Amino acid sequence: MLNGKFRKMGVGLAPLGLALLVGGCAPEAAGESGGAAATPSMAMVDATLAATIAETPTITVYKSPTCGCCALWVDHMREAGFELDVLDMDDADLIRVKLDAGVPLQMQTCHTALVGDYVFEGHIPADVIARFLAEKPAAHGLAVPGMPIGSPGMEFGDRVDPYDVIEFDAAGNLSVYESR
Repeated sequence: MLNGKFRKMGVGLAPLGLALLVGGCAPEAAGESGGAAATPSMAMVDATLAATIAETPTITVYKSPTCGCCALWVDHMREAGFELDVLDMDDADLIRVKLDAGVPLQMQTCHTALVGDYVFEGHIPADVIARFLAEKPAAHGLAVPGMPIGSPGMEFGDRVDPYDVIEFDAAGNLSVYESR
């Protein structure tokens, strides 16, 4: 699906919402949290999910080099035990990754992660990704749109806003996979 090689593209007019979401990830997000990011350790992930994490091939993460919240999400995933290959890229190339990966427009946010045939978009908790990978559903992937406060990488003190983890298929059909 994606070979990791992206040519520089001069995307004239990216969808406005996506341009705002990709560009809206501030590098100072880590400093705004009011403290260290809360990330679960492997002790917090049950044995079945830990086994799934250990067996998961390297996940490729595409993100902006200046995005603080994306860096915090990468830390969250690594703390959980996932092995990641992180590729920093400009917004035009990041948009192309999302489009090529089949992320529905309304689900697109600041970073995209790929492993096998699955796509993970946005600030999805590591335990949710592990459970999804263990279940091996026919779905195309998961997304947490909108960068909700309290999701991994979007910590802001003790505040946690409710959010949904959305499952999507290759045709772009959406359903709630889990609510947090």
